Amino acid sequence: MSKRSDSGLDGILLIDKPAGWTSHDVVAKARRITGQRRIGHTGTLDPMATGLLVLCLGQATRLVEYLTGHDKRYTGTIALGRTTTTDDAEGETVEESAVPRMDEGILDDHLEAFRGPILQKPPVFSALKIAGRRAYDLARSGEAPELAARRVTVHGLDAAIAGPGTVAIDVSCSSGTYIRSLARDLGQSLGCGGHLSALRRHRVGPFSLEGAVTLERLEAAAADGALDELLLPTDDGISVIDAAILGAEGVDAVAHGVAWQAPGGTIRAADPVRIYGTLGEFVGIGSVSDTGEIRPRKVFLSANSRKSSPYVVSRLT
Repeated sequence: MSKRSDSGLDGILLIDKPAGWTSHDVVAKARRITGQRRIGHTGTLDPMATGLLVLCLGQATRLVEYLTGHDKRYTGTIALGRTTTTDDAEGETVEESAVPRMDEGILDDHLEAFRGPILQKPPVFSALKIAGRRAYDLARSGEAPELAARRVTVHGLDAAIAGPGTVAIDVSCSSGTYIRSLARDLGQSLGCGGHLSALRRHRVGPFSLEGAVTLERLEAAAADGALDELLLPTDDGISVIDAAILGAEGVDAVAHGVAWQAPGGTIRAADPVRIYGTLGEFVGIGSVSDTGEIRPRKVFLSANSRKSSPYVVSRLT
């Protein structure tokens, strides 16, 4: 599918978010630069944090729901000896304590409790909703929102003493994991408190910071008329989902939003499933039943613009 449609730019844009910007600020800036009003992100970064922010433009915004559950990787630093209201450096000091002497072995002993599946209490200053209100709005108004612990998974956690009272961390984790909470809880485990003092996101699912551009680079590309060159295909973020490959008849049906019955053979059921034509064109997202019925859910290939194929192929890969 072309990266540009009648509504503007379509595709995925990887941004290296600067410090001090909210994710909403970045989206607003990208809208002004690209001229595309339909832009969404697949997961926020706190203003203090830098690194990978995945933006979906145009038609790609229809896939955001499939992109928000990706695992992530971060590096950062934890400052020990001070707890804050926000669990990071931007909050007000709550308490200060002396940092105990420790070595790498002692540190790793404490880290073990934060590896694998864990129960984690989100920060009070977070975007989670309580009775329809954001937790950070409640906290700012002087209320003390009670947030239940949630099960998350820390796939990998490495740390090193980076200086007096400072711990450098490298974290790979499931979606929904708060690194601020990890900093707070590690400080509590060490008996001195702590907060997140720096954070950089390096990976979101299949997307890497190495492929991201700065807002300055985005502006330069717009000035050169080269925005298309920065966009990834709309379906790049859903490569882990099973794929069904259809011939001309099946593509034609799905492009019109009509269910299609694959001819013959046993097919493995999948929901959701990516749907492609035999020329590699991305048709849409749907489901496949064990009887071979393919039902479109979101169609991305226009029935009037589809490429025809002389082949009739249907399989689940």
